[in-house]
Amino acid sequence: MTTYDFDHQLATLRPTLRTFTRRFTNDRDESLDLVQDTILKALTYRDKFREDTNLKGWLFTIMRNTYINNYRKNQRAKTSHDDTKELYFLNVEDHHTFNRPEGSIEFKEVWRNVNELKDDLLIPFKMHTTGYKYHEIAEHLSIPIGTVKNRIFHARKEIQKKLTGYQ
Repeated sequence: MTTYDFDHQLATLRPTLRTFTRRFTNDRDESLDLVQDTILKALTYRDKFREDTNLKGWLFTIMRNTYINNYRKNQRAKTSHDDTKELYFLNVEDHHTFNRPEGSIEFKEVWRNVNELKDDLLIPFKMHTTGYKYHEIAEHLSIPIGTVKNRIFHARKEIQKKLTGYQ
């Protein structure tokens, strides 16, 4: 099949592709985007199309796979991962704001507990929370990177112990 024939058949199948998108979505803009993505992929991978293959079926397969991939990507974007013990953040509504008076008190209480840490834990922890990387902290304090990670871990544990009343 020549390039001209391929392009011509692709253009004549455009309305059929548009109709096929109704299986996936009723949103007009999303439908048009799906048709456009399908045609773009067909043109990009034209060399993968074999002469003895049904062009319409090939395009429908591209469209279906494109829709599925976009759907999965959107679902992953909406997913939040909760690594806390007993999935605390998935089960609790967020009531924290620092504009309320009690929020300000909580914030001050947290930092008071942080500042009560021993200096060997406090310095690496504060550096890490302000954006320093582990290797930068290790170089600055002249200690091994494993020690830095260990001290930050223990600082977090100490703070968590002190703040058990806020859960």
